[in-house]
Amino acid sequence: MITIYGIPNCDMIKKTMDWFKTNNIAYDFHDYRKEGIGAEKLKEWLSQVPLDTIFNKNSTTYKELPAEIKDTLIDEESAIKAMMGSTSIIKRPVVDDDGKVMAVGFKADKFKAIFTPEAQ
Repeated sequence: MITIYGIPNCDMIKKTMDWFKTNNIAYDFHDYRKEGIGAEKLKEWLSQVPLDTIFNKNSTTYKELPAEIKDTLIDEESAIKAMMGSTSIIKRPVVDDDGKVMAVGFKADKFKAIFTPEAQ
């Protein structure tokens, strides 16, 4: 089952869910704000995609972190703790299909290539 991870008021999440609805593709939505995210899921993703793909250094949340906290983000373990504590540092959306990262970020062309039958 496809799961879209993010926060509901995010424009990229809205675009992603609209794309899936328009293309009649079933999905579940995982709201970080309500459900959080566990270290196990983050480690699963990081075994498939690089840390800089998931960890969004361009996010307002990251940019507003004090330098002394940014300085402690030195490896995957410290980044996982930061993402669990401030889920808005995670790039959105993460589209997961039964544990496999299918996409990070909204890219309609990539979604079409991956999820629509005519593209396969």
